[in-house]
Formats: sequence, C-alpha cells, structure tokens
Amino acid sequence: MLVTTETTKRVAYITLSRPDKRNALNAAFVGELQDAFRHAFADAACKVIVLKAAGDAFCAGADLEYLQALQQNSFEENLIDSQQLMELFELIYTGPKPVIAQVEGPAIAGGCGLATVCDFSFAVPAASFGYTEVKIGFIPAIVMVFLQRKIGDGKARELLLSGKIIDAEKAKTMGLINFVEQPENIAEAVKAFAEKLCREASADSLRMIKEMMASIPHLPLHDALLYAANKNAEARATDECKKGIAAFLEKEKLMW
Repeated sequence: MLVTTETTKRVAYITLSRPDKRNALNAAFVGELQDAFRHAFADAACKVIVLKAAGDAFCAGADLEYLQALQQNSFEENLIDSQQLMELFELIYTGPKPVIAQVEGPAIAGGCGLATVCDFSFAVPAASFGYTEVKIGFIPAIVMVFLQRKIGDGKARELLLSGKIIDAEKAKTMGLINFVEQPENIAEAVKAFAEKLCREASADSLRMIKEMMASIPHLPLHDALLYAANKNAEARATDECKKGIAAFLEKEKLMW
C-alpha cells in the first residue's frame, strides 16, 4: 500500500507511505490517494482530514522514472494520465471536508501542489517548497490554476517561472502555508487544530463554504452575488443552522 488511513476523534489521517522514493507520485500512488480521499469524504465518522507523510520528505513530486516512461506515450495517453492528477487536486480542493497538510520535509513540484490545494497547511521550519518543473523542461500546469487563486498572480509568477525553492517562513509570508511549528510540536498542533474544527464548526457550514469558494472566482460579480444569495437562503434552511441559532439565543455552548 502506498497510502495508509487512520481515523480517530473524527479526524482522518491520510499518510503518503512511499518513503523509499521520497513519496514521489506515479499513477498507482495518485489512484490510491484518490480512493483514500473519496472514502474519507464519504465517511460519516470523519469530519476533518489531515494529509501527512512517512519518511524525510512530504512529497518530491512526480517520480522521474515514471515521467521518463511517459515520454513513450501518445498525447492521448499522456492526457489521460495528466487528468488523473487534475482529478486528485480538484477532489481535495472541492471536497466537502477541510483538509490540513502536515508538511515535515520537502514539498516539491507536484508535492508542493498537494500542499497548495489543501485548505490549511502546517510546516516545520526546515520544510521546503517549490515548483521546480521549469528546471527540467516541464511545466507546473495543473497546480497553476490553484496557486494563482491562493497567492495571487504576482507571487505565483515568482515561484512558477523561477523554479526557486523557499523555506517554510517564506512560504508563510507568501500565503502558501498557514502555520510554522517546531518538529516536536507539529503533530500535536495539527491534531489540536483539526479537533477544534470538529468541535466548533458545523459540518454543513464547512461543506457549503468550500463549495462556494471553489465556485465563486470564475463567476461575474452579479452572478456571484446571486449565487451567494441563493446559498445564504439554502443555509438558513439546514437543521444545523436552526440548531446553531437556537443555541445562540439560549446562550448554550454548542459542540458540533
């Protein structure tokens, strides 16, 4: 197995488990990740997902031996393979539950893409991030769609065109990740953050916010506002909203 999953206290921990290859991605690995995320998103016992890795690297990007083999493929075959990674990134980005990346080593190229599409990212100071595809004549095509949304066009250009590798503090300053934690603290910090989300946030609210944030950027202003008004009305009708407002009015502490 290239991916392992464990769920405890409503948090699913999905672990990249190919440490001998620095968790480099190939078709089988991407397929297992898709299966793990689909299962976690559908699992009623899971509310928040943590993506982490075994070994010294979070993910070194595409397996270069695999990329070399793909050079013998036709355009159509390469398109199918590329769409598999696209589907994984889209699945994480648009899925109904928050995903937290726990980065304790290099996250490079496609590995940096994995961290990019997560809703939150924690990293240790020694972690490194970069989209190095330009250095091998390749392009960071799929992650570009998400990176521009996340950190803006200027900063995305800086990283994508230069291929430079940055440390965790720089990644935080650029808005690529959220938190930097010491190695001895990161696991507990991620666990506490995930469990707090489970306790304090409505599952319906989390799902609807993720759905809206994925949908709004490509809409014209008026269409986006109409869509938002519709979602506002939809949210008011949910059982969780009714429960939350009732608890607020009664000054009751609500545990989700």
